[in-house]
Amino acid sequence: MLATRPATAFSLLALLGLIVGLILGLAAPVLGQDLSAADRSAIRDAIQGQVDAFRRDDGEGAFGYASPSIRGMFGTSEVFMDMVRQGYQPVYRPRVFDFREIVTLHGQVTQKVHVVGPDGRPVTAFYPMVQLPDGTWRINGCFLQAPEEHQA
Repeated sequence: MLATRPATAFSLLALLGLIVGLILGLAAPVLGQDLSAADRSAIRDAIQGQVDAFRRDDGEGAFGYASPSIRGMFGTSEVFMDMVRQGYQPVYRPRVFDFREIVTLHGQVTQKVHVVGPDGRPVTAFYPMVQLPDGTWRINGCFLQAPEEHQA
């Protein structure tokens, strides 16, 4: 029995490491054949359209790019815009908004974007996307992550 404990402990540590890695957002690039050029373009257009609507303070327009589950969660464009203004200043009023790679994160197609917010601080925005039955893409959330600091 004692001989199996170190192996079991190692297995549990390995599993814990895998779970922590997933939680921290280790993302795998989507292979080129997984998404067509048209899908990649439609994903970027949806995100850019929402950011453009934010810049115009067009709540209805911005809310229109949200997935059905996000729309259901917030109910109205006014509630949605209040949340964005309070918690998502970097994407509400970005100084820089630079599309990066599309990855698979927690099983969802996710667009990474390098953003510099109005305060000058950089963040990475992760936009999980959903494709509706009619083929259009909608934004299913946004998660902001500070860049990792480099240590000497």
